[in-house]
Amino acid sequence: MKIPVLFPKIFDYPFTYTSQISEKLSSGDFVKAPFGSNEITGVVWPHEQKTEKKFKIKKISKKINVRNLNSSMIEFISWFSKYNLVPLGMSFKMCLINKDVVEKNFDEEFKKFKIKKTKNKFFLSNEQKKSLGFIRSFGNNYNVTVLEGITGSGKTLVYFERIKDLVDKGKQALILLPEIALTNQFSRRFKEFFGTKPAIWHSGTKKKDKSIIWKGITEGEIKIVIGARSSLFLPFKKLGIIVVDEEHDVSYKQDEGVSYNARDMAITRASLEDIPINLVTSIPSIETYNNIVNKKYHVTKLKKRYKEASLPNIEIINLHSEVLNKGSWIANKTVTKVNQYLNKGEQVLFFLNRRGYAPFAICKKCGYKFQCPNCTVNLNFHKKINKLLCHHCGHKSLPSRQCNDKKKCDLLFCGPGVERIFAELKKIYPSKKIEIFSSDTLEKKKQTNKLLKKVEKNKIDILVGTQLLSKGFHFPKLNCIVVVDSDFSSHGYDLRSAEKNIQLYHQLAGRAGREGNISTIFFQTYTPDDEVLLNISKNDPQAFLHKELLLRKEKKLPPFYRLISLIISGNNEFLIMKFATNIKLKLPKINQVNILGPVLAPIAKLKKKYRCRILIRYPKDLFIQKYLSQSLNKIKMIPGIKLEVDVDPINFS
Repeated sequence: MKIPVLFPKIFDYPFTYTSQISEKLSSGDFVKAPFGSNEITGVVWPHEQKTEKKFKIKKISKKINVRNLNSSMIEFISWFSKYNLVPLGMSFKMCLINKDVVEKNFDEEFKKFKIKKTKNKFFLSNEQKKSLGFIRSFGNNYNVTVLEGITGSGKTLVYFERIKDLVDKGKQALILLPEIALTNQFSRRFKEFFGTKPAIWHSGTKKKDKSIIWKGITEGEIKIVIGARSSLFLPFKKLGIIVVDEEHDVSYKQDEGVSYNARDMAITRASLEDIPINLVTSIPSIETYNNIVNKKYHVTKLKKRYKEASLPNIEIINLHSEVLNKGSWIANKTVTKVNQYLNKGEQVLFFLNRRGYAPFAICKKCGYKFQCPNCTVNLNFHKKINKLLCHHCGHKSLPSRQCNDKKKCDLLFCGPGVERIFAELKKIYPSKKIEIFSSDTLEKKKQTNKLLKKVEKNKIDILVGTQLLSKGFHFPKLNCIVVVDSDFSSHGYDLRSAEKNIQLYHQLAGRAGREGNISTIFFQTYTPDDEVLLNISKNDPQAFLHKELLLRKEKKLPPFYRLISLIISGNNEFLIMKFATNIKLKLPKINQVNILGPVLAPIAKLKKKYRCRILIRYPKDLFIQKYLSQSLNKIKMIPGIKLEVDVDPINFS
C-alpha cells in the first residue's frame, strides 16, 4: 500500500513509501522512514504527490508512539504553506522540535503546570463584567472578538476569565504575546489567577522545557501556553481559544527565515479549529479597525482605567522657544517640570527610541562618516563598551581612525541615544538613582526581572528607556514621562509610520498614572504642529484610524489592497538587478495587479549582501499566490543569488 509521507525539509510535497509494519497508519500519524542516508521523522500526509517518474519505493521503518496531528492542524500547515509561499515541508517543520517529535513521558513535570482551584482574589468591575458577557455571548465556535481598552483598564483579567470558562470544560488555550522575554509581571499575574506557573514558549525557552511543553500540549496535560509567534504551531490536543494580546504590535510579523504574520495566522488557525479568537488592544491595527467597521469582527470596549485613574495630561515643549545648552538635549523647562514630580517622591521616565550613546559619528577635520562595512548604514556609538556598533549585522569597531593629517580623527558624536541622555541626567541629578532600560543593558532575563522589581519597589527615581518600556509594564509610582525627541517624520518607505507612532505613544502614556495619581507626558519637539503629535495630544485614536483608513483606500494600500514583496539579494549589485528584472518578466500579468520595481532596497546593502525589491500590489479578493507560486517555481536560481518572498510585508527597509 502506498503511503505519502511529508518530511520537515525544503520540499513542497510528500514522498511515497510503502508500509509493512503491523500497525495501521492514518493521516497525521508520525513515522520514521529512510530519507537519503538517514532515517528521519515524517508525518503521514492525506494527499499523494502525482508524478510520472519511476523510482524505487522505500519502506516506512516504524510508527512513532505520539499523538497524531489532527485534520485541522494538517489543514493549517497546508494553508500556511500556500498563503505564505513557503514549501510545505518547512511549514510542517515549524510544528516540531529540531525536526523531531517528543516520545519521552514527563508525567512528573506536567504537575507544575496543573491549573489549581484557587480562591478568586480578583473582582471584575461592572464594565469588565459587561465585556466578559459580550465575549461569552458568541459561544465556543469560531468568531473574532476585539477587546479594546485604554491602557490600565484590566483587559487581561477579562480574557483570563474567558480562558477559565473553556479550561474548566477540558479545553486548552493559547495566549500570544509580542514580547515574551519581558513577561515577568504577566507571569506573576497568571500565577495569582490560575494558581500555577505558566508554560512559556519562545526562542529562549530551554530545550528540555520545550520538550515538556510540546508533549504536554499533545497529550492535553498542559492546558494553557503563553507564547511568542512560534507557539502558534504547537499541535494542541484540544485547543479551545486563542488570545492575541497587543494585536496591533508589529513584533507579530516574522521577517527572517519563514515570513508570516502571527496575528493573521492565528485568526486562520482559529477558523480551521472552529474556536473563538480574542484580539486584545488599546488601539487596534488598521486591518483590525477596518474589520470592525465592516462588522466582520465584534468589538467590546473598556473605557475606564483601574481605580478610575485618568490618562496622563499631555504637554508639548516647543524646543524652538527653549535655549538648549551646548551638548544638552533636555530643556530647562523640562527639568523644572520633572522636579515637581521628583520632589513628591514619584518616578520619571525619559523615553528615547535610540539605543547606544549617539546614532552616528563623523570626523570634525576630514568629514569622514563612520559607516558599517557590511551594511549601508551609519555605525552607532556605544560609550559603555567604547565601540561603534551596527544595529543590523552586529559589526563592532573601535572609534579610532587615522585622519588625513596622519593624526587621529577628531570625532563628533551626532544626536542622542539613551546612554547620552543617561549621562546628561547624571550631571543634572547626581544624587538620584538612574537606570537605563534597553535591549543592550538588559541582555539577560535575570537583569530585566531585577530592574523591574527595583522600579516596582520605588528604588529607582529616573528610568531612561527605549520602546521596550512601552509594552505592558505596571509601574505604580511612575507619573511623569518625557519624550526627549518627538520626531514623527517617516523614513519615506514605511507606510505604517503614523500608525506605529500613534500606537507607541498611546502605549507609552499608559505606563503613567496607573494608581490614580495625576500624571503628565511631556513631548520635547521642534515640530509642535505635527499632525501625529496633535492627534496624540487630543487622545482621539479613532479619529486618526478613520482618517488613515480613507487615506489607505485612496492610495490603494492595505487593508484595501494586499502586498507581496520579493527580495533579491547577492554579492553583486548589477547581477541582482538583472536577475530581478528577469523575474519581473516571468511574473503573471493579471488585471488590477501592479508589479512595481525592481529597485534597490532603502538599506541597499545588508550583512554584505546587496538587496533589491519587487513589490506586487493586488486586490484583496484575489488569491494571487496560486498564480505566483507557479511562476516562481519555474525560475532557475543562480548560485550566489537568494530570493525571499514576504507576503503582507510590514518592513520595507
